[in-house]
Amino acid sequence: MATVLGANGGGAITVKVRAFAMLRDIIPAERNAEIPGGSTIGDLLAYLSARCPGLGDALFTPTGEIRAYVNILKNGRNIHFSGGLETPLEDGDTVAFFPPAGGG
Repeated sequence: MATVLGANGGGAITVKVRAFAMLRDIIPAERNAEIPGGSTIGDLLAYLSARCPGLGDALFTPTGEIRAYVNILKNGRNIHFSGGLETPLEDGDTVAFFPPAGGG
């Protein structure tokens, strides 16, 4: 079930968003996002995807799952270990997106 943006109430919060590698072609390397209090990582991703064409395709599979090779960190911790898309956000949090790194 999708979470309604800010459904858990509260005023607006500001979250710092950082993007790395090829995601910088889609979203600025660093920006602030003002979102409703009570928002989750999933809410933030929906907000950003609506404002940054191509971001949703870069982060999500066609079925709406986070792509396996994309790492999303909240305050330096991978959200995979803290609730995934349902990870709650608080004012002042930093969310970073790390796509796969190429090399050889």
